[in-house]
Amino acid sequence: MKHLGIDVSVQHLPELDPNYIPLFPFYQSFLKDAKKPLDIAVERSGGQVAVYKTFIHGTPEMAQADLYYVDRIIKTLLWLKGGFKVYLAGDRAIFEAIHNAYSKGGSRDFDQDFMASVYEKPFEVVCCDAVPAEVSKSEAVGRHMNGCRIGFDAGGSDRKVSAVIDGNPVFSEEVVWFPKTNSDPDYHYQGIVDAFKSAAAHMPRVDAIGVSSAGIYIDNRTMVASLFLKVPKDQFDAKVKDIYLRAAKEIGDVPIVVANDGDVSALAGAMSLEENNVLGIAMGTSEAVGFVDEKGNITGWLNELAFVPVDAAPTAMVDEWSGDIGCGVKYFSQDSVIKLAPAAGIQLDESLSPAEKLKVVQGLMEQDDDRAAAIYRSIGVYLGHALRLYYHFYGFKHILLLGRVMSGKGGDLILEHAKRVLADEYPDIAGKINPTLPDEKARRVGQSVAAASLPEC
Repeated sequence: MKHLGIDVSVQHLPELDPNYIPLFPFYQSFLKDAKKPLDIAVERSGGQVAVYKTFIHGTPEMAQADLYYVDRIIKTLLWLKGGFKVYLAGDRAIFEAIHNAYSKGGSRDFDQDFMASVYEKPFEVVCCDAVPAEVSKSEAVGRHMNGCRIGFDAGGSDRKVSAVIDGNPVFSEEVVWFPKTNSDPDYHYQGIVDAFKSAAAHMPRVDAIGVSSAGIYIDNRTMVASLFLKVPKDQFDAKVKDIYLRAAKEIGDVPIVVANDGDVSALAGAMSLEENNVLGIAMGTSEAVGFVDEKGNITGWLNELAFVPVDAAPTAMVDEWSGDIGCGVKYFSQDSVIKLAPAAGIQLDESLSPAEKLKVVQGLMEQDDDRAAAIYRSIGVYLGHALRLYYHFYGFKHILLLGRVMSGKGGDLILEHAKRVLADEYPDIAGKINPTLPDEKARRVGQSVAAASLPEC
């Protein structure tokens, strides 16, 4: 296959998406003849800086490919590590194009606006002779198991809560809810309080509450979260930013820690495997990702791989929120299952919610329907290629695959085909990394149990 004049050759393509162009092989092919140095740095909070040194072609005939490559790398760095300021050194034309893209009304307007909101700073792209040096920090988090704890996992389709006593879950519950389509923050608040009270009823007392929630949280306050997408801005500021702090007060004056669900999935993986250097990927309403480094610490990176591109195909599906194409959310969430269903010959009732559509396909998979199996085989191929891309940036050892999409027979099939792609396409790392599934119970409620370990008490 060819894209922007770059030949890309792979052995495995998803059977239901033959136009797919895995991004890592595209990068490899692009870089073969790229000789002009280009340095990129992205600055985030606390003076931290991520540096990426690479090459472009720097010729008129490859100008479009050069810009596409740099655009994809910068977008990846922003959503993987976070940042409000991009530094570019090495090519003035590339700088000007990226500067325009990340300006108001530019092609990356969503990205710059999001990052400016998260870091509460204006977003900048600057040209420089030399990018700043790498600066990074990490911190220990979680693994506190003493006492009576509530662990809550707020997903986009269901909420999970666990009561945990001295590290042992004594009660777990899942409840379907619809936070992403509800504009009333009291709906969200009541659902959170109901979950807290449900778990509290199964313990003699509550010593601490840990929350795993999609979005970005600073000091336990909600900065940006798709769970509250329909809540008006004034109501978000008044009732959502401190929603978990307010809900905890309904239980008592106890410590609470709120963390991104991706970070908690990585923590769950590290605790389950009793290992470090773990990438946790939760495939549910979206793609939630977190990373525990080789020291067992959280890096402070955004790890929002739902917005990181994985597919170079010009025909890739659009993500409705960001407006970009080929991003992880459409490959590693319930959206991927729904996207692939028509190609598999499965017609889903449009009146069903996304979670209900996923359940239909899961039901067919449990009956060994080959149409459903084709969906999971295709996602497995996506995953195998994406893991090589993710390894390039993380260098992880273990990958723990969580979330509703990974439940049941479908999850086993995804893992099988991902491992096959890794072995055939990327033997250089296949023996170095370990993709794995937890047992069935941990797949479904593992994050809520890990969340319970977040606060010290």
